Order: sequence, then C-alpha cells, then structure tokens
Amino acid sequence: MSTVTSVRRTPSLRPYVATTSRILRQLRNDHRTVAMILVVPALLMTLLYFIYKDTPKNPLNPVSLFDRVGISMLGILPFIVMFLITAIAMQRERTSGTLERLLTTPLSKIDLLAGYGSAFSLAAAAQAAVACLVSFGLLGLNAAGSPGWVVLIAMVDAVCGVALGLLASAFARTEFQAVQFMPVVVAPQIFLCGLLVPRGELPGWLEAISNVMPMSYAVDALQQVSTYPEPTGAMWRDLAVVAGFAIVALCLGAATLRRRTP
Repeated sequence: MSTVTSVRRTPSLRPYVATTSRILRQLRNDHRTVAMILVVPALLMTLLYFIYKDTPKNPLNPVSLFDRVGISMLGILPFIVMFLITAIAMQRERTSGTLERLLTTPLSKIDLLAGYGSAFSLAAAAQAAVACLVSFGLLGLNAAGSPGWVVLIAMVDAVCGVALGLLASAFARTEFQAVQFMPVVVAPQIFLCGLLVPRGELPGWLEAISNVMPMSYAVDALQQVSTYPEPTGAMWRDLAVVAGFAIVALCLGAATLRRRTP
C-alpha cells in the first residue's frame, strides 16, 4: 500500500514538458515574434557597426569603439528583447483566460513557470548564437577571449531577462502595463551597467544600486572576455550572479502568480 502511495506521489515531468512544448509551438507559429527574437538583435548590432565604422581610433586605446560597446550590447540586447516578449506573452495568457484554465489542472505554478522559462531560454540561446555569429563572423567584432564564452554569457543574461519578464507580468493587468515595466526595470540597468560610464566612476550611491542589478554583472563578465584570452574567476563569479538573479526571479514569479486576473 505504501509503495502504491509513493508511486502516486512521485513528481512527474510530464506537465513541465507539455508546457514547454506548447510554448515552443506557439513561438514557431508566431513568425513576427521569431523575427524579433532572432533578427532584431543582429540588425541592431549591424546598425551599431555602421555608427562606429568611421570613428577615429584613440591612439591611447587600441580597442575600437565598436569592439568596446558592441561586446556589451551582446549582453544588453538579448536581455531587453526577452524581457519584453516574455512579459507580454505571459500577460496575454492571463487576459485570454488561458492561465486561469491551466491553474485549475494538476499543473503546478513551478511547472508552468519552468516550462515558460525553458521554452524562452531555448529561444534566448538561438538569439544569442545568431547575434554573436553576425557580430564576430560578419561585422568583425574582436575579443581576446573565445566567442563561445560571449554566447554563453549572452544566453544566461537573456534567460535572466526571461525570468524578470515573468516576474514583471505578475504585477501588470494588461499587455500595455507589461510594456510599461520596461523603463522601470530595464532602463536603469542600461544606464548603470557600465556601458555609458565605468561603474567605478559612478557616485557611490549609484554604484551601490548598480551592484544589485543583474545586467551590471553580465556586462562585467563580457568585459572580462573582451580583455582576457582565457576565462577568469571574475567572469565565472559574474556569470553565477546573473544565473542567481534568474533563479530568484523565477521563484518570486511562482510566489506571485495569481490564479485569477483581477
């Protein structure tokens, strides 16, 4: 009897796999979203290349502006795109009633968010690979380290964007409100991540704020790859921090997931 009970209580991966498959099918059939995920970051990197193409090089700094800014953007752009798409997609599930119907089934909140996270993480991996392929292969972006490490960091940062998008959607009532979270969640991270001004040169209180933002660590990790030919301890530490942010955001998203849309 106890054996039967234990078998019945054994957690199943079927709801998680089914959710992941459903989201991937939806993405595959939504050609505009696929284009935004795969094409837009690559196009923006191309635009950035032409912006800096004829910029005179600083004789005191052999690294071109495109190389310095471009490698940071490979972490920033996937974060932005995946945050936006995930927040809107999750809110659409709420407003359409799909989320409410799903939560009346044996599907748990963790299965639901893990399925969303996995599906969009696969999309994020494809996005990072395409953006890096275009940047390094076609646009001539240079880094001391391997482009493979750049792809890994960009992918983890995009996954963090997915997790924060899922979390932000819990506090929005409409898709428009989900979009409104972008200037609140994303814009400050762009300003304080070290892209515009090195974080060490920020006022103390702004540097303290930047220290609790995941994009800061993603940019720091990418700068490590840009500077050093081999992975450094600082790179692994920064990457772990970004992954930690993603895990915490997913857990908070599960805790705040509402059964009914107000």
